Amino acid sequence: MSRMSQLPRLSRGFTFWLIATVQALLLFASSAPSPLYGVYQAEWGFSATMLTAVFAVYAIALLAALLVVGGVSDHIGRRKVLGASLVVEVVSMLLFFTADGVGPLLAARAVQGLATGAATGATSSALLDLQPPDRPRLGPLVNSLVPLVGLALGALGSGLLVEYAPAPKTLVYGLLLVVFVLAALVVPLLPETSPRSPGAVASLVPRIAVPHQARPLFLTVAPCLFAVWAVGGLYMSLGPSIAVRTLHLSGHLVGGLVIFAQTGSGALGSLLRRKHPPRRTMTLGFVAFLVGIGATLGALAIPSPALFFTGIVIAGYGFGTGFLGAFQTIAPLAGPDERAGLVAGMYVVSYLGFSVPAVVAGLAVQKVGLSTTTTAYSIAVMVLAVVACAGLLVQERREKRTAAGAPHLLPPGAAPAPPVARAADADHH
Repeated sequence: MSRMSQLPRLSRGFTFWLIATVQALLLFASSAPSPLYGVYQAEWGFSATMLTAVFAVYAIALLAALLVVGGVSDHIGRRKVLGASLVVEVVSMLLFFTADGVGPLLAARAVQGLATGAATGATSSALLDLQPPDRPRLGPLVNSLVPLVGLALGALGSGLLVEYAPAPKTLVYGLLLVVFVLAALVVPLLPETSPRSPGAVASLVPRIAVPHQARPLFLTVAPCLFAVWAVGGLYMSLGPSIAVRTLHLSGHLVGGLVIFAQTGSGALGSLLRRKHPPRRTMTLGFVAFLVGIGATLGALAIPSPALFFTGIVIAGYGFGTGFLGAFQTIAPLAGPDERAGLVAGMYVVSYLGFSVPAVVAGLAVQKVGLSTTTTAYSIAVMVLAVVACAGLLVQERREKRTAAGAPHLLPPGAAPAPPVARAADADHH
């Protein structure tokens, strides 16, 4: 018997919340650099394009890790993937701590993206594995809520440290370094929820493993997932610049407050809508997102900081509830051995939206200015959200017609089964 197998194991209930905390910390660390971008830009003198590249290299590395190892925890176990990811995250914190120019900063963000991407499939799937059988919505709720909480607190906490604490460029990374070392030391004590199974090498071939039964709904929802995360990417990279140059606000804390307002309201929305039918939650979220982005457009035209933050809060609420509803609706359509691949697929769409449009925006700022870029960007994501909402309405009407016609195809006295895509809604009743 190996020494590892002789270690005591933590309970499943405690492990669930411990993994949720680790997931939150990874996202906390991912938003921590955002309030520092202004400091880096002033000290090292790089352009808005490079600023968005520094942000986007994280998301692209995260996406690459999701594509390659997003489903590998189904085969080699959640614990091994999480442990390796935390070691890589420690390396990224060391790179941040010692960065003295834009090159090391890019390297730190890339390594951080790899660590977070590798961990995402494992932690998200572990939360579904460990959720209590009598609370089937808890895993999807935590999966959608915890990343937003982490992003919100990371931006706010880092902003406060940059504004008021000593050593603004290193303190937050030093603290996170210690936390991630401790987290890595605890991983061997976690129970394994996904035993080894064949296919680990084959799972490394980059692909989005969306099960056949989940594809119609996945493809319908994908444009809006892309859109809501694209807005997150815009404000996590250029948010501080928008607040200072377009709304004429000042201070390093402002950039953190923009991100906190968006992601914090998203977390609150997820919490408030957790017991509502997932399909309705998803649709409500996408509509709120449209309203919020419309308000921010008006605020930038006036300009009005109060209206801007109101719009950000409404859009963030839509972001959180829309993502929660999508996760709760789609996740039950996958079996246990398909979960990591499906989760990876959802995050691939999300992080493509998170990264690629932000880089395009950084390039556009050099050509047409920040205000015009932000306006055009907002209109584009609103169009995507409208397309997704229209697709959801069409699909729901098609399902209703199918359900209405089903009794004619069944033996006398038999009741029609609910459409598969609405299984999560039925769970509410």
